[in-house]
Amino acid sequence: MTMDATPMELAALDAGESDEVELTSSPRFAFGERVASRKLVRNDGTFPGKDIGDVLVERGDVGYVRSIGTFLQRYYIYSVEWVGKGYQVGMRAKELCTLDALPEDVLERFADRLEELKSLGKR
Repeated sequence: MTMDATPMELAALDAGESDEVELTSSPRFAFGERVASRKLVRNDGTFPGKDIGDVLVERGDVGYVRSIGTFLQRYYIYSVEWVGKGYQVGMRAKELCTLDALPEDVLERFADRLEELKSLGKR
């Protein structure tokens, strides 16, 4: 990051995060892809109708990518509709894990629970 970065740009970077610009490559997730949250997400004040600090998404919640936008000309933001919640929350790729395009080694590790894994979040 250069010394002329705005305070908003600096605040958007996590401690220890690289200067990588995600937009130089294709989005990691596709429209309609089934994903799971890798972390608990609380309202930072930008989600209407919920108090600051309210939990919006629990770790492990399942949802579907509904749109893909950008933030600060650096990051993809995936608008995810969370199953059973009735709303969408913008998430970074690092906060999500695919459930539709799991690597073979992961599928092998869950071989005995593969059908359960495939049905997570299915409507």
